[in-house]
Amino acid sequence: MAGSSELVGQKIKVEGWVRTKRGSKNVFFIALNDGSIIHHLQVVVDIEKFDENLMKNITTGSCISVTGALVASAGQGQSVEIIAEDIILYGTADADTYPLQKKGHTMDFLRSNAHLRMRTNTFGSVFRIRHALAFAIHKFYNDRGFFWLHTPIITASDCEGAGSMFNVTAFDILNPPKTETGSIDYTKDFFGKPTYLTVSGQLEGELGALALGLIYTFGPTFRAENSNTSRHLSEFWMNEPEMAFYDINDNMDLAEEFLQYLLKYVLDNCKDDIEFLNKMYDNTLIERLKTVSETKFERLSYTQAVDILIQSGQAFEFPVSWGIDLQSEHERYLVEKHFKKPVILTNYPKDIKAFYMKQNEDGKTVRAMDVLFPTIGEIIGGSQREEDYDKLYQRIKEMHMDEKTLWWYLDTRKFGTAPHSGFGLGFERLMLFVTGMANIRDVIAFPRAPLSADF
Repeated sequence: MAGSSELVGQKIKVEGWVRTKRGSKNVFFIALNDGSIIHHLQVVVDIEKFDENLMKNITTGSCISVTGALVASAGQGQSVEIIAEDIILYGTADADTYPLQKKGHTMDFLRSNAHLRMRTNTFGSVFRIRHALAFAIHKFYNDRGFFWLHTPIITASDCEGAGSMFNVTAFDILNPPKTETGSIDYTKDFFGKPTYLTVSGQLEGELGALALGLIYTFGPTFRAENSNTSRHLSEFWMNEPEMAFYDINDNMDLAEEFLQYLLKYVLDNCKDDIEFLNKMYDNTLIERLKTVSETKFERLSYTQAVDILIQSGQAFEFPVSWGIDLQSEHERYLVEKHFKKPVILTNYPKDIKAFYMKQNEDGKTVRAMDVLFPTIGEIIGGSQREEDYDKLYQRIKEMHMDEKTLWWYLDTRKFGTAPHSGFGLGFERLMLFVTGMANIRDVIAFPRAPLSADF
């Protein structure tokens, strides 16, 4: 329905779903929406010209085709409307059972009807914005010479060393083959070894960067953590660029440029949807997006951040000391109260970070970076990667990881190693920030979480 005002005076055909129908004995007004924009098109129906049963069966949720003249509207709320000459009813929606018949449904109710919730104004806006953000990610990297690398969903390695992964097997889980010692004999499984759904495409992405220079991944990732909260999903999307010859400072520069580009793209290209969400859910949304998109991020070390938190006088739920993994309350204090702008923290203690991060000369910290946003906390995590074979191998041993499953990763440090860096963006976390939604299950079409895989 976009650009409809340019067609005033012409006979047109429109198709979509009925949002509302109101009227009197002589005329009906139908609000029609085809999903392309948030605004509805008003259809004016002269009742005498149409079959009574047809009009009766056109209810909220039904799908129709309308042919008629597009004219300027004298009514409030729309600039144009269509005078119906012919109506075809594609699909009815029983008024007694259609879940979205009424307005004002709770978010919990809409989550339980995820198969229909995209027809609402709220979720129409959310998923149009999601498309725009995904497109902007590809455009950003393409315009800067990056190559999109399709990394595997099935993997034999645990990128983070966390162990919270979904197993992939072709076995009958009730009767898997056993070894002589009674353990599961994975040599007889489909891949001949234990395999999992990936938690990250980073390690494979590094292989691409050490051949193609600049790459990025963008796809679904999986965590088997039993976290049933408004901030966790079991299936979510990650964007992970990897760049050869980038150090930690280059990495921070790219992350800041990237995030600000995405926010500006949404503000420029999703104006109506952002304004709707600003009005209905978060009246500081537009201001926040503009501020973050235009403000230089603060950069400081983890150690400096800990000192600020300790001296803040705040009564945090989780006490602060050097060496802890900062919690969301700590990150948001730094962003929202102390600096009042996005923050990039660097040089974290190596004991709380992944094995692949480049070690600093102090022997205690690594060249990690986390980008912290208001309302969200960490939105990007990354690092300069350890390119030294001996240091990387030793770190793998220290963390009791199986180097046999990472032989291919170690090989890149033996054959033409190079300085390189990268980061990971949780796409749904960015969606939370951009839309003002409070629950991460409301920014992905079909959320996967503990005990939730209905659609």
